Amino acid sequence: MNDRMCIVTRRAGEADDLIRFVAGPNGDVVPDLKRQLPGRGCWVSVDHTAVEKAVAKNMFAKALKSAVKPSSDLPQMVDRLLMDQVLGMMAMARKAGQFVTGSTKVDIAVRTGEALAVFHASDAAADGVRKIDQARKAMALGADIHIPAFHLFNADEMATHLGDGALIHAAALAGQAGEGVVKRATMLQRYRHIEGRSQVGS
Repeated sequence: MNDRMCIVTRRAGEADDLIRFVAGPNGDVVPDLKRQLPGRGCWVSVDHTAVEKAVAKNMFAKALKSAVKPSSDLPQMVDRLLMDQVLGMMAMARKAGQFVTGSTKVDIAVRTGEALAVFHASDAAADGVRKIDQARKAMALGADIHIPAFHLFNADEMATHLGDGALIHAAALAGQAGEGVVKRATMLQRYRHIEGRSQVGS
């Protein structure tokens, strides 16, 4: 389908720029991140503010042609689902050998150009982040390879989902699973309005 349109902004977009919602069996509004749930759906931009507005004005009822009442915490629910999607993809990429953790492995992955993106815990020490940023800058200047950095989770969130102790620094590596991590992390970053954090030197 090429006719996806955000019910808030009224702008059309690709599937990855929009979140699908459907009417639930109890009159609630259900996020359908995988775009697989049956029934009529509507679309909202990957934007926390847009979802908040859709909830406040209950734009879902008209779009879904159903007397639905979205939960007031729907924007937070979407954030949690997007977060779980990123962390789940990280775990999958790790099993596939396309996600590494630890500052030394991340630094090597960056300097060899194998890293697609790096991830720092939001509470990571500045020195550790700075060292890896230096490697990212060197790749950008010397090889014109720009490796984004994300600061989406704290150390506890990463450890809880990925399993073995605190994970402060990580990198997604080349491959389908690694690309999936970066794609989903980009969506979560956009949803949270985190500007500039993925740039070299951020």
